[in-house]
Amino acid sequence: MKIVPTAIPEVVIVEPKVFGDARGFFFESFNQKAFDEATGTSYQFVQDNHSRSARGVLRGLHYQIQQPQGKLVRVARGAVFDVAVDIRRSSPTFGRWVGVELSEDNQRQLWVPPGFAHGFLVLSDSADFLYKTTDYYAPQFERSIAWNDPTLAVRWPDAGVPPVLSGKDQLGQALGEADVFA
Repeated sequence: MKIVPTAIPEVVIVEPKVFGDARGFFFESFNQKAFDEATGTSYQFVQDNHSRSARGVLRGLHYQIQQPQGKLVRVARGAVFDVAVDIRRSSPTFGRWVGVELSEDNQRQLWVPPGFAHGFLVLSDSADFLYKTTDYYAPQFERSIAWNDPTLAVRWPDAGVPPVLSGKDQLGQALGEADVFA
């Protein structure tokens, strides 16, 4: 496993070793010991999630204000633009974001630590998005920051169609109005 730094030190790209030949490919998508050693963390993952979305679906920017979740995310089919936003008020990178394309072709993963909002935009006809979380889903603590908040100025790529949002995501708050971490 190779760790690629991003502009926010705690958010890293994880590149697994992929073994391929004429038959296809194999890679270890997760190994707790290797992940801990490579990232210098010791999180335990408690839940795996899988979503499928059509082109233009934009999910996020989500977080849980209590029971914050770290997420190790990847795409098994298709391609997405994945975004992590630092919402830890005491952090020197508060309000900054990192975006990376994750796809079935590049097989990259993104580690989004607790204390970050997370979202993605589907760039392919559809995408199967997989993620491991460090805490359980708690809908009563879930919050959403507006994907198009001008103070964040996330540069979402053009997916070829207007963003498709859930009702919840249409009500996302501006960062300045949102509950954030100390």
